[in-house]
Amino acid sequence: MAATGAGEGKESAAVAGGGGGGSLHSKTLLKSEPLYQYVLESTVFPREPDCLRELRLATANHPMAVMAASPDQVQLFGLLIELIGAKNAIEVGVFTGYSLLATALALPDDGKVRIATTIVAIDVSRESYDEVGAPVIDKAGVAHKVDFRVGLAMPVLDELVAEEGNKGRFDFAFVDADKVNFLGYHERLLQLVRVGGLIAYDNTLWGGSVAAPPAAADEAVPSGRDRSLAALAREFNAAIAADRRVKPCQLAIADGVMLCRRVA
Repeated sequence: MAATGAGEGKESAAVAGGGGGGSLHSKTLLKSEPLYQYVLESTVFPREPDCLRELRLATANHPMAVMAASPDQVQLFGLLIELIGAKNAIEVGVFTGYSLLATALALPDDGKVRIATTIVAIDVSRESYDEVGAPVIDKAGVAHKVDFRVGLAMPVLDELVAEEGNKGRFDFAFVDADKVNFLGYHERLLQLVRVGGLIAYDNTLWGGSVAAPPAAADEAVPSGRDRSLAALAREFNAAIAADRRVKPCQLAIADGVMLCRRVA
């Protein structure tokens, strides 16, 4: 697909990333919005395929746009997918399909050689995907790569594990779903993703609130929901750091991304 030129006009960071909402959870941990804008305008937007830009902007108009991945984040995933030679992927939490489209574009067209489908996309609903993302993904010519499975992620992942030939079949997985089940997803994905493959977990720094001192948590993190999610993130991060089956790297990009390379 053709790339969008840098001279097409400045877009705000809120539009670029889907907005921040009222939570501590936002599209970037950078304290300087001009710096984040510079990252987007200097590196991300000039190389952004037209179809991905179209879906990003359409997603920004969705009432729950804050749920979308950030542009710099999906650019990173695309690069990683190409670096490891990924052909098969899993995405847990789809929303409009913005990050799903980025993955589909990065995966080779010969991904069907090894399995019948290239990306297994899991979400409890197809509504936002069908209304916003599916038409763009179809127009981009990558809809044939997507196997959308509707349902709670845990049972769907269990079904994948039980299906013959799926263990170690996938090269890349991205999880952007309910945080309370991250460790459960992790155990199942370690069976599905091959040794040497990558698993990326979103929102693992939760707006920086994971670093709030416990004694001052009520003042530093005023939202009870944010305190709860920060606690879940800390628990998950600690478990991953202790998991010798993966080599982890905590990235301070978007709202925090825990990147895990399966080594055992």
